[in-house]
Amino acid sequence: MFVTVAYTLLFYVAALILVIGVGRKIYTYTKTPAPLKIPTTPAPTTRTGVVARMAREVIFFESLFKSTKWTWLFGWLFHISLFLVIARHFRYFQDPVWNWVQFVQPFGKYAALTMMAGLGGLWLRRIVVDRVRYISSPSDHLMLVLIFAIGASGILMSGLLLKFGFSDAFAFRTDIVQVKDFFVGLLTFDWQPLPADPMLLIHLTLVATLMIVFPISKLLHAPGLFMSPTRYQIDNPREQRHLSPWGAELEARDGRNA
Repeated sequence: MFVTVAYTLLFYVAALILVIGVGRKIYTYTKTPAPLKIPTTPAPTTRTGVVARMAREVIFFESLFKSTKWTWLFGWLFHISLFLVIARHFRYFQDPVWNWVQFVQPFGKYAALTMMAGLGGLWLRRIVVDRVRYISSPSDHLMLVLIFAIGASGILMSGLLLKFGFSDAFAFRTDIVQVKDFFVGLLTFDWQPLPADPMLLIHLTLVATLMIVFPISKLLHAPGLFMSPTRYQIDNPREQRHLSPWGAELEARDGRNA
């Protein structure tokens, strides 16, 4: 009972911090003026073009591909695998489970391995590439350790390594039906018992920790990408004058004082 209450409160607090923290950051981004027209050229000259460019950035990491192929490979592999892994975990919050979530189940399970491979490549880059190592802080490495530990503990619970000839010592099974009942209960405020398996508790503790530190970490590049003026601005400085909100206020005030 203590484990259930403790992790129920932990995830409520973590979810609250995540939602409020990210929401506050996004609000700050939206209220920060962009005083200059600074789209990264060659840039689209229409709003439709900006949307298409942003879609290519989000899905294919277009600018990273043009910059460095190895970083693009590891980065894209990690992020697309992470998407599949998260999509697979949706089943723990749904009853009945959506059809598309059922469809990605086998892909999401094996994507855990490719996610770890991509993460390992990105981590190795921070160690062996001089210019990246120079700007990497201890928090960058700790964040990678945290994500790596989440992935590793999840793989150990899935029994995936048994398919590659590993012994039973690398499989920490848990009652996934009871785990699902616990998380569905969190959403419906109907608390259900959580299995007290050590590996499960380690995995959930790490996930909650990531949720708590996410709003104050560099992982905010996820929503921040959509708030970058170098990406969302239309390249039309010759057709339309660009004024930030505070710039327009100053111009109006100067006009009144003239």
